[in-house]
Amino acid sequence: MPHASSLWRGRAPLLLASTSPTRRALLASAGLDPEIRSPGVDERAVEAAATGLSPEGLAERLAEAKAASVASVAPDRVVIGADQVLDLDGAVFHKPADRQGAAAHLARLQGRTHALHSAVALAIDGAVVERFVATARLTMRPLDVAGLDAYLDAAGPAVTGSVGAYQLEGVGIHLFDRIEGDHSTILGLPLLPLLARLRGRGLLAF
Repeated sequence: MPHASSLWRGRAPLLLASTSPTRRALLASAGLDPEIRSPGVDERAVEAAATGLSPEGLAERLAEAKAASVASVAPDRVVIGADQVLDLDGAVFHKPADRQGAAAHLARLQGRTHALHSAVALAIDGAVVERFVATARLTMRPLDVAGLDAYLDAAGPAVTGSVGAYQLEGVGIHLFDRIEGDHSTILGLPLLPLLARLRGRGLLAF
């Protein structure tokens, strides 16, 4: 893996306003090993105040709130905020609290196509300067009760770690018939458009 300092051209290391190990790993795999800071944002409060927004707009608003929160206490840093919203025909899902909640999510998703809207906000000099959303569409194959139980047994506690009760980088891949979209978008941080924006601001070596 390239050393981060050989690619990053910011005055200080890139700052990720997220505690997601997946997002951190995606940036590290691209040679950008960010520092991590929890944004401390009440996501449900942001959502409650965002009435009338589309699921894409909600994802963008959440990413912006996270970037702005961290940028307000680290104004000299380049900050990336990110969020992802699962959208099933306009209905927004949240992380299930337990196995029963995960089973309910999967019962609604099976046999249908849902969207994952992954949003990114970029803050520089204490202010959000760019934000964008990338979308992937996933079609879950039809599953009966026995199939859902078998998946939940195999996945274990990880089912409460994501809004859809699955992780594509794990046994969740077995749930799907078709996937349309970039892999990093599905994992919650669309790398290609993010890297393009960082390059456009002279923050990457090439």
